[in-house]
Amino acid sequence: MNVAAPRRKVTRVAVGVLLRDDGRVLLADRPTGKPYAGYWEFPGGKIEAEEPVARALERELHEELGIEIGPSKPWVTFEFDYPHAYVELQFRLVRRWRGRPSAREGQRLRFVDPAGELPRPLLPAAVPALRWLLLPRTVIVLTPRQAATEGSATAADGATCDGEGLIIVVDGGGFEENMTAPARVLQSSAGKRWLMTAGARRRSAAGWDGAVLDPCALDAGQDVGGWRGAWVDSDQDLRLASSRGCDFVLARSEAAVAALCGRPAALPVYLPAGRPTEAKETCCHGRWIDLRSCPPANSTSLSR
Repeated sequence: MNVAAPRRKVTRVAVGVLLRDDGRVLLADRPTGKPYAGYWEFPGGKIEAEEPVARALERELHEELGIEIGPSKPWVTFEFDYPHAYVELQFRLVRRWRGRPSAREGQRLRFVDPAGELPRPLLPAAVPALRWLLLPRTVIVLTPRQAATEGSATAADGATCDGEGLIIVVDGGGFEENMTAPARVLQSSAGKRWLMTAGARRRSAAGWDGAVLDPCALDAGQDVGGWRGAWVDSDQDLRLASSRGCDFVLARSEAAVAALCGRPAALPVYLPAGRPTEAKETCCHGRWIDLRSCPPANSTSLSR
């Protein structure tokens, strides 16, 4: 995505991510006569002056699709520089609506599987959002020793109740960079497992799907194969992770959580499980659970 400083007026846009129970999401193509006509995007529209984002999305989706949506949840917000406009895209998740979406503006509509075949061409700003929708809602963090035990698989099974998938982060600390991914955490028949390493200097190796890096590694420009996550402790870390092309972040301090209250980040965020937040508009893709200090077979502690 293009996150360069804006040189023109910023147009604020409310974007609806309409998710069905089967995981499919609604896309619409842009009608003839509009810039990027025929390109597929998420539905939504401009936010009027002083208009709350949630209200703008309700209005736009009723005008565009003829539906009444239930409560929407802030997800990600990022800027994109198009030739015709510089836009701030405020994505909100919508899981319930009344009525069947209809093409009131002559557009084509399609519910698509983000992991399947997607319509082409896609509007450029829709590409990262569709990738991020593939991320599970739960992350657990283990030590290498825990990841090598049967108990870790049991703990992983208990971390999700919907079987949708799980990111397992093995906090490697000082283990070797060529260490292969532990096999035991892949043996469960539960949802898909995403195996990632964590630490200041880790690079992706055989069997890993990516890595979660400390801010110092991001600042050094360390390259990682596959998915790229980051630990964040401050608002500065959040901005750095976004500028370095991360796919998601794990907030691990009160300051980082506070920075997200009322102001969604430019990429998906996992908050510490069991740590309450007062702001209703806190951006959250999911939770992360720390099992490193607990016996993995029956751990229920969710604090870091």
